[in-house]
Amino acid sequence: MKHEQILKLDPLIHAPIRLAILSILITAENANFTFLKEAIGTTDGNLSTHLTKLEERGYINIKKTFKGKKPQTMCTITDKGKVAFQSYLAQLERIVEMQKENKS
Repeated sequence: MKHEQILKLDPLIHAPIRLAILSILITAENANFTFLKEAIGTTDGNLSTHLTKLEERGYINIKKTFKGKKPQTMCTITDKGKVAFQSYLAQLERIVEMQKENKS
């Protein structure tokens, strides 16, 4: 396998927590902070850091509101995020196919 194929993977998405966030949002369209934290099994601070990185790249939107007196953070995947995630998956599929071809 050519190492260039692996290097084409988006490093922002490749991080496990960010990959998990996008995997959830691509199917759910949106999710609140608490749901993401519990689904992924991470801490508030760690999740917040990863969400910020995804938002800075334009892969997700974060909307902060209040539900009663409680703060609510809602995350939504953007069109740019959907395209990036689909490209990431396509690249992984190419890598898997190359591995299969090499074993044949």
